Amino acid sequence: MTALTFRYVAHTDTGLRRSGNQDSGYASPRLLVIADGMGGAAAGDLASSEVMHIIRELDRDDLDGDAVAALEDAVAKANARLGDLIAEDPAVEGMGTTLDALLWDGEKFAFAHIGDSRVYRLRGGELAQISKDHTFVQSLIDEGRISPAEARVHPHRSLILRAMLGRDDNAADLSWVQPMLGDRYLLCSDGLTDMVTDEVIRSALQSETIDMAATELVRLALEAGGYDNVTVVIGEFVEAGTAPDDRLSSADGRPQLVGAAAGQARPRTGEGTSGSDTATTSTSSYDPEELRYAPQPPSRMRWVRWAAALVVVAVILAAAGTWAYSWSQKQYFVAAQDGKVTIFKGVQADIPGITLQHVEQVTDVELSTLPDFRRQQVEAGIEASSKADAEKTVAELDQLAVVPTPTPTPTKKPTPTKTTTSTASNTAWQR
Repeated sequence: MTALTFRYVAHTDTGLRRSGNQDSGYASPRLLVIADGMGGAAAGDLASSEVMHIIRELDRDDLDGDAVAALEDAVAKANARLGDLIAEDPAVEGMGTTLDALLWDGEKFAFAHIGDSRVYRLRGGELAQISKDHTFVQSLIDEGRISPAEARVHPHRSLILRAMLGRDDNAADLSWVQPMLGDRYLLCSDGLTDMVTDEVIRSALQSETIDMAATELVRLALEAGGYDNVTVVIGEFVEAGTAPDDRLSSADGRPQLVGAAAGQARPRTGEGTSGSDTATTSTSSYDPEELRYAPQPPSRMRWVRWAAALVVVAVILAAAGTWAYSWSQKQYFVAAQDGKVTIFKGVQADIPGITLQHVEQVTDVELSTLPDFRRQQVEAGIEASSKADAEKTVAELDQLAVVPTPTPTPTKKPTPTKTTTSTASNTAWQR
């Protein structure tokens, strides 16, 4: 079996719409990590930085136990650190981060994943996502309710169900990954995957070098809108002992730390950055949003704000409910009732205690007279944009209805009556 090692690169950009970078990325000969902080006002950059610094402690030769166990312990330690920070300063409550980490033990990767940052593998020109998004839309995909294409444009596609939040109720997925010679592994934040498709990622990841691939991926994300911070970390497997590629930024063998954990300045420069542990913070530029992200001391009247917020939410929900009900009563659909095609006003929905539909018109079209396919459609319900549209649907169904031909009742032929006239007989009866 050929001994393997991997080349690496880490690259990040603040994006075109954000003033600060809440992503953190790390790459070294033993470890590939990405963390995407969340909660701008609640210090998402602090969350990703603190988690990254603890996970980086795994970048050493003398790990205790196997790599998965070591990675699991480090994730737990990093999560506990977030909990301590929140306990010390309630103003940062709500901060959190995603995490993807690949820890090399000389033969295979130990893999930890939580959140919606992703890990891809390019093997033989084929791209495979080896992480599974912990998101609301992924749960809808798993249930077969939407397709992956629909998930890309779903209004709640950014809703994360699991992340590192300093609590002990959100565990990371842990597993082993077995690389092969030539594999390229990409760890990336959703600033990339929300902007470009998997096919675009596959094409860019096949660039001549991984540095070129990283640069191209960031460029494509920015070109597509750059709505979020975008960070990529790439590892490429080669035979152990292969001479360093002077074209790569990692040719010197030093680790690369990028983004919030590297202390890089919030304002974007228009260029992606990659660097080492020696990265420094630029203080020459001023970010007007800096104060918005700065932690504020907790107010003594915090409960008043919570109560006011609950009242506002209740009012919003009540208004939304009233609007939704009003909207529902302007809708129509065609369905079946008591064996007849019927026009209903409202929507097809069963909500306990609320009636969202009522009969508008019972037609003369019998359900049993329709072809099987159309009958099934009516039984399931056919939506209509208006009452006129519903009446048009009924008219079309009426044209398809087959009126059964009555079976004729057989008539009984009369039995002819035989009459005999006989003079002799008549004479005899007369005697």
